[in-house]
Amino acid sequence: MFNEKLSKRENEVMGAVFSLSEGKERFLVSPYELLAVLPGRSNFDEEKLERALRALELDGYFELVFTDRKGEKTYCVHMREAGLAYRRQEILRRRSLSARLMLAAVCGILSAMLGILLKLLLA
Repeated sequence: MFNEKLSKRENEVMGAVFSLSEGKERFLVSPYELLAVLPGRSNFDEEKLERALRALELDGYFELVFTDRKGEKTYCVHMREAGLAYRRQEILRRRSLSARLMLAAVCGILSAMLGILLKLLLA
């Protein structure tokens, strides 16, 4: 899934945050829980994760408060409207992409048929 407004890393982090939220508007999550959900190939560390979280916070996806839970660094996440609508945007983007691919395929088939028809008529 890829949202056009987000970079690849931000999109991966937002997907992880959304999946850990389980539909809740407010929840607690540790950096290690987020890193465990992120794809292994993305090579995230805590610093890169924190930068991506800050960027998403600035974009209005959620509010982020750093807390300490039993000596462990924890994020208190409060999802905003854009964050709650993240999955819906992804579904709409996929529909739009599949519609464009179908249109391109239909146009390709029609142009090939027109070319064959013109070739037969002019030969």
